[in-house]
Amino acid sequence: MSATTEATREMTFRVYRGDPSGGMHKDYRVPISPGMVVLDAMHYVQGYQAPDLAVRWNCKAAKCGSCSAEVNGKPSLMCKTRCDALPWDQPVVVSPIRSFPLIRDLVTDVKWNYEVNKKIPAFKPKAGTDWRYSQEEADRAQEFRKCIECFLCQNVCHVLRDHDRKAQFGGPRFMVRVAGLEMHPLDDADRVPLLRGELGIGYCNITKCCTEVCPEDIHITDNAIIPLKERVVTRYYDPVARLLRAIGVIKG
Repeated sequence: MSATTEATREMTFRVYRGDPSGGMHKDYRVPISPGMVVLDAMHYVQGYQAPDLAVRWNCKAAKCGSCSAEVNGKPSLMCKTRCDALPWDQPVVVSPIRSFPLIRDLVTDVKWNYEVNKKIPAFKPKAGTDWRYSQEEADRAQEFRKCIECFLCQNVCHVLRDHDRKAQFGGPRFMVRVAGLEMHPLDDADRVPLLRGELGIGYCNITKCCTEVCPEDIHITDNAIIPLKERVVTRYYDPVARLLRAIGVIKG
C-alpha cells in the first residue's frame, strides 16, 4: 500500500453517546493518518462530525490519566492506543469506563476516588530520622509513585465493577498509594488497621487484572497488594499476635 493510500484510509469508530438517562453507540468514519491514536480520532469526530462529543483529556502524552476509556472492550488510555494496532475491517468500539457513574458520552464521574484518597494518612517521618536510606529501598517505593491516576485499575477491578462495593473496598489504585507510603523506609504511620477496615483489602482475590491494564506497568498485585495483605495477615491472623493482643501485650 502506498503512503498516500494509507494516509487517506478510513476507520469506523463506534462511539458511545449518551447520559445517565440512556444512550447508544453511534458510528463515525474517520480518515486515519500514520501515527494516529484513538484520541486523535475522537478529536476528528469533535471537529468535523459531532462537536458536542464529550471527551476528557489533557496532556496527550499518557501522563495525565484523563483519557481513560474502553477500546474494543479493553480499558485503555485513548492517547496511547494506536489506530494502526486495531482491526481495520470492523468498527472500533469506544465506550466510557464502567465502574463509575456516567456524566456524558465518554466522560465519567470519578470523584469517589478522591474521597477514598482522603482516608489515607499522609507520609509521617520517623522521629529523629537522618533522611538516609539505600537505593534498593528507594527503588521499592518509587515504583508506586509512577501512578497517573487514570483509574483503569479501578475500572477493571471486579470488586468495584461487578459488585459495586465502593463502601467496603478502596480499590487497587489506593493499595498502590498505601504501599508507596508503608514501604517507604522513613515512614512511621500505621495504615494496617485502615487496610483491614475501610479499605477492605480482604476483598481482593488476586486476579491481577489491575496489573494487566496499568499503562505505567506497575506490578500492582505482586508488589503492592500481596505484601500489604501479608502485613494484615501477620498483624491480625497470626496466632501468636492474636494471643498477645488478647492479653494486652500489643495493641492495634
